[in-house]
Amino acid sequence: MSIEPKRSLGRGLSALLGEGAARPTAPAVPTRAQRHLPIGQLEPSPLQPRRHFDAAELESLAESIRSNGILQPILVRPHPARPGVFEIVAGERRWRAAQLAKLHEVPVLERDLADREVLELAIVENVQRDDLSALEEAEGYSRLIEEFGRSQDDLARQLGRSRAHIANTLRLLKLPAGVKELLQAGRISAGHARALLGAAEPEALAQRVVALDLSVRQTEALAQRAPLRPRPRAAAKDADTRALEGELARVLGLRIDIDHGRAGGRLTIRYRTLEQLDDVVRRLKQEA
Repeated sequence: MSIEPKRSLGRGLSALLGEGAARPTAPAVPTRAQRHLPIGQLEPSPLQPRRHFDAAELESLAESIRSNGILQPILVRPHPARPGVFEIVAGERRWRAAQLAKLHEVPVLERDLADREVLELAIVENVQRDDLSALEEAEGYSRLIEEFGRSQDDLARQLGRSRAHIANTLRLLKLPAGVKELLQAGRISAGHARALLGAAEPEALAQRVVALDLSVRQTEALAQRAPLRPRPRAAAKDADTRALEGELARVLGLRIDIDHGRAGGRLTIRYRTLEQLDDVVRRLKQEA
């Protein structure tokens, strides 16, 4: 029985687009030749991990396209539910810039790809170009794990990343919403965000990091100094409870705390020396 070798996407889009191949090999997926399609027949893929596109960068790319055209085709696949429509696998930024440049057609390279391959290729393209934010990268990894059953080791091999990088990036998804917003806006880095993960009040600390323009190392030190969790405020005690605490304190000569609860309560006798403890034990034995 022959076993088909597992394709590696870590090589990047150049391998898929046929650039720089040392020798001809049989295509791993059905291919079609490069052609031009009306720009309106293309639409973004819901599997694309990138959600934010910088307007200034798009305008700069559009200016380049006006002068030089689109030098690399947009990778697409037939839309799984809409005949005649094509889903963008890689090159959404070029497609958006082409619209700004008022192009009517764009060069495309069509491939028949499964959902998992679309998501992997989109992550590869963006990671290689540093186009994904840390959060978008984390969300892409999370989808590959949860929706397609990939392990962190699989992703590290396929995407050319270390397993530690995959794990540390995924941890960013545990951040509260306020910290995620600062990270997505570029006001703090992924290093700052990871330093805040174990803090009791990460959103308040993140605002302080921004206000003071702290480095990652300074943020780590700040998070370590912060309490692990805020202290609960003690409930106010009624007059009878305070009176009983005072009476017991006078008898024993020690500080007494009485805390009531729905399922009972707790009596705490505080001592400073072993002699005081011995005196309490002796008194209790006498009463018994």
